[in-house]
Amino acid sequence: MRAMQLAEPGRLRPVDLEIGGPAPGQVLLRVLACGVCRTDLHIADGELARLERPAVPGHEIVGEVIDRGARVQRFEIGQRVGVPWLGWTCGECGYCASGRENLCDRARFTGYHADGGYAEFALADAGYCFALPESYSAAEAAPLLCAGLIGYRALSMAGDARKLGIYGFGAAAHIIAQVAAFQGRRLYAFTRPGDSAAQRFALALGAAWAGGSDETPPEPLDAAILFAPVGALVPAALRAVAKGGTVVCAGIHMSEIPAFPYEILWGERRVVSVANLTRRDGEEFLALAPKVPVKTTVETFPLESANEALARLREGRVNGAAVLLMHEPVRPR
Repeated sequence: MRAMQLAEPGRLRPVDLEIGGPAPGQVLLRVLACGVCRTDLHIADGELARLERPAVPGHEIVGEVIDRGARVQRFEIGQRVGVPWLGWTCGECGYCASGRENLCDRARFTGYHADGGYAEFALADAGYCFALPESYSAAEAAPLLCAGLIGYRALSMAGDARKLGIYGFGAAAHIIAQVAAFQGRRLYAFTRPGDSAAQRFALALGAAWAGGSDETPPEPLDAAILFAPVGALVPAALRAVAKGGTVVCAGIHMSEIPAFPYEILWGERRVVSVANLTRRDGEEFLALAPKVPVKTTVETFPLESANEALARLREGRVNGAAVLLMHEPVRPR
């Protein structure tokens, strides 16, 4: 199969790889589309711990099941499924036993520990795949599998906040803005200073106000979610939330948080992080998305243009979410 493999920091190379049949519990997928996520960028740029082997990134995979390993019964051949970042957990530790499998110390992640979806085919543990809503095309569904899922978990950690700020208006934010509006929340969008296009995009998706991350919102916030991996935004968000407010750091990586005075944390403000996702998050969000309905804005690229997609994401030049397209579905849907 054709695949894009991490060859050197910041760059992928096209390769031809052999792919075997599925092991017990696995499914073999014909990849239709794979989202290009900021976590892929962190992996490519060496901001997450490097692995000993060359990795094939990609963890927002939409694919058709073409083969099933022993003991797999939940998916049919030809069925379209989604593969998220969380690819496997031990199921035995205290975290797994208490419904917090996202914190499992032995967890394996798609496109990191196991080859991902920047390829024509992929293997995945069937227990960690999701059935997908039929109303979405493959390209439209791909961003739901991380931008949507992590965004949904971050939104849940913001509690019942009615006045919600979002810092960094990219793939996750453009999805969660729609969910927040559906839930009756008042949304304030913070973009790169001077990024008028992103601000117009946020307003079009229902934001009550949009401005630069260096600006003060017109009223104190109940909570803020940081999708931008910029540590300096933590004290900025703390200054924007009212007493009792929550700042949710939604990225897997963030630059160093600068020192800040205790007075902006005081008043029972909280700073919390989001780590990975659980399968329950996936089931809840994928049931909710078509009811909103969430509409994903995507820019598509062929597999061989994965480096271009990553570069545009790095530079903040993607409107919505970037998605690699590999195959068309075998049967019309």
